Parts: sequence; C-alpha cells; structure tokens
Amino acid sequence: MSKKDKETETPRQPGQLPEGAAVVEPAAEALARLEDRYLRLAAEFDNYKKRMSRERTETWGKAQADVVQRLVDALDDLARFAHVDPAATDAKTIHDGVDLVERKIWKELEALGVRRLDESGVRFDPAVHEAVTVAPAPSAEQDNTVGQVLQAGYRLGGQLVRPARVLVLKWSGEGETGEGGRGMGEG
Repeated sequence: MSKKDKETETPRQPGQLPEGAAVVEPAAEALARLEDRYLRLAAEFDNYKKRMSRERTETWGKAQADVVQRLVDALDDLARFAHVDPAATDAKTIHDGVDLVERKIWKELEALGVRRLDESGVRFDPAVHEAVTVAPAPSAEQDNTVGQVLQAGYRLGGQLVRPARVLVLKWSGEGETGEGGRGMGEG
C-alpha cells in the first residue's frame, strides 16, 4: 500500500471485518440454529397433520349428515306405511305408498351419484358383476353375457359399492341347427 492509500483508508473499528471478507458462523451456533429450525418445521408439520385429520373427520361427518338429511323424509314415509292397519288398508294403497317411498329414496340417491347396476343382456364384466351361476346360452352371440340379474349392484360415482350378482350365459357350441353349422364334406 502506498502512503496515500493508507491515508484514504477508513479506519476500522475493533471487531470490524475488512471489505470483502466473509463472516463465518461458529459451528456450535450454526448447529443450534439448524436444530431450532428443524424443530420448528417438525412442529409445524405435526400441527398440519393434526389439522388435516380434524378437517377430514369434520368433512366426513358433514357428508354423512347430508345423506341422512336427504333420506329422513323417505324414512318417515316408510315408517307411516309400516304402521298402517292392514285390515283397514287395501293392498293397492300399501303398494302405491311403498312405490312412492322407493322413488323418493332413488331421487335422493341419484342426486348423490348412486347408480344401480341391473342390466341383463350386457357383456359379463368381472369388474362390476359377480357370477353366481352359469346357464347355457341359446346362441353364440350371447356367450359370456348376463342372462339374469339376481341381485342389483351399485356404483357411487366411479367407485363400485357392490357388484351385481348375476347368472352368466355360456355357449357350449352344441345345439347348432340348420345347414350353416355343418362342414363342407358332410351331407
């Protein structure tokens, strides 16, 4: 350094670093700072998990209450029909009342996204059908199709609630009639 540079240099205070020098944190202080940060993040994450669990439980409870609220009117109607005097009420009135209750329940279930799986004549699909029994198919086109729905299945949105229990038709290749089923050399 020249004499002029020394004169223009700003005097440093004790403990002050020269310009461009890096501050190095002592290892013990750095470790304590990082441990504190880790503990804070762990506590925040634990609080987040508890809050999400509580919100999930509350949301599930509200959803269940919504379903019950949608069905209570139909349940009240059903209770009224369950307590009528059969001697004083004709069968048609009871039948019509039960039919009304069923329509009311289905209106609410459909609004929630419930769909009934009860079609005959469709291809057997193990993802939505449970084969209970098998019967011979009258034609090859009906092979592996649903011949009869023994118990309806249900789907809620994209999720299968219960598969439909069905009778599956199987073509055995027997019982062909007419000339179309014979080989060329037969006659």
